[in-house]
Amino acid sequence: MYDYCIIGGGIVGLAVAMALQEGMPGVSIVLLEKERELARHQTGHNSGVIHAGIYYAPGSLKAKLCREGAEATKQFCTENGIPFETCGKLLVATNEAEMQRMDALEERARQNRIEYTRLSTSQLRSDEPNIAGLGALLVHATGIVDYSAVCRAMAGRIEARSGEIRCGVEVTAIRERDQSVRIESASHRIEARKLIVCAGLQSDRVALMAGLRIDHRIVPFRGEYYLLPASKAGVTQRLIYPIPDPDLPFLGIHLTRTIDGGMTVGPNAVLGFAREGYPKGSFALTDVWTMAAFPGFWKMAARNWRSAISEFANSASRSRYLKECRKYCPSLTLDDLTALQVGIRAQAVMADGSLVHDFLFKQTERMLHVCNAPSPAATSAIPIGRMIVDRLLQGGPSPTKPSETFHGTHA
Repeated sequence: MYDYCIIGGGIVGLAVAMALQEGMPGVSIVLLEKERELARHQTGHNSGVIHAGIYYAPGSLKAKLCREGAEATKQFCTENGIPFETCGKLLVATNEAEMQRMDALEERARQNRIEYTRLSTSQLRSDEPNIAGLGALLVHATGIVDYSAVCRAMAGRIEARSGEIRCGVEVTAIRERDQSVRIESASHRIEARKLIVCAGLQSDRVALMAGLRIDHRIVPFRGEYYLLPASKAGVTQRLIYPIPDPDLPFLGIHLTRTIDGGMTVGPNAVLGFAREGYPKGSFALTDVWTMAAFPGFWKMAARNWRSAISEFANSASRSRYLKECRKYCPSLTLDDLTALQVGIRAQAVMADGSLVHDFLFKQTERMLHVCNAPSPAATSAIPIGRMIVDRLLQGGPSPTKPSETFHGTHA
C-alpha cells in the first residue's frame, strides 16, 4: 500500500511527486510511466522555452503560475547544475494591425509585472539586424533549457527521497474503492491511498478507464518545426515570436534558440491522426475513431476550418512554410529548412467544440486527474505540482458530490 500513486512520467507528474515529498516528508510514492523512459512525449518534444507569462490575462492562474514557474525552474536548474540561458524574447509586429495588438500586449505586460522594453523599427534593426518588423516588445526574463534534463534531475531527487519510479508500466485498469485505489497493468497490481493522473495525451482515456464522466476529449495537434543549419544558428540572439492573433487558436510560427546552440523555426499546428505518431503521415485508427465519434470534434472543426486548411497547406508545402518564416527573417531560404521535427500537443476539446486553454482537473474522493495542462505547463510545472498537492491536502469532494470538475481559474 502506497500513500500516493502517480500515473505519467512527464514534467508535471514528476513535479507532483517532488511537491508531495516536500509537503509530506516520508510519504510513500510510486510513479508509473508506460514508456521505457521518462518525458517521452510532450515534455521531451517541448520547445525548451522558459516563458515569462506575457500572454496571459492579468490576475489569472496561468499568469501567476508562469511567473512563479519561470523563477522556480531557473532556481531548480541552478541547484542541479542544469544549463539554461535567459536570452530574452522579441514579440515582433510586422503590420499595422499587429502594432495595435502590441499596444494591448504592452498593457498586459505592465499588469502582469513583466519586465520589458519596447523597440522601434530602428531599435529592432539595431538589436537584431536579421529580423524584420515595425516594432517589438523585448521580454527580458524569457529563457531556454532542456526540459528532458530537468526531468532527469527531478527523477534523481524523487528517488533520493525513497520515491519509486517504474517505467514500462502501462496501466490497464483503475478501480476506486472506499479506502484505496487499485491500479493494474499487465505485470503489476498496486494499491494506493490516493491517485494523481498526469497522463497528457492519454489523460481522457485514463479518466474514462477510472470510471469518470467527462465531457471533453483529447485532440492531438502536430507541431512541425525545422532545425536550421549550423550556418544560420546565430541568425538571432533572442527568441523571435509573433504578436498573437486573438482570432486564431494557436500562436503561429516563430524562431527559437535551443540550449545546445541550435535554432528552430516553427511550429505550425496541424490536426494529428495519431496521438503518439511522430513521423509524417502517422495514422492510428483508434485515435481517429475517438475523434470522429466525439461530436465536439466536428463542432471545433466547423469553427476553425479556415485556419486548419492554412495549416495543412503549410505542412504540405515547404515554400508556404518558408513564407511564414520570412515575415520575420527574410534571409531564410528553402535549403535552410532541414531536419523536420515534430511535437504533439494534447488539446482538450469540450463537447460544445470549444478549445480548453486553461487547466482542467477532475477530482473524486481518492483521485485527481489533470485532464488539461496547457502551455506553459513545462515552465509552470513546479508550482503546478505544489498547487495539486495543496488541492489534495484540502480533501476531495463531499460525499453528496462524488466527483468534481474544476478549471484552473477556479482552483
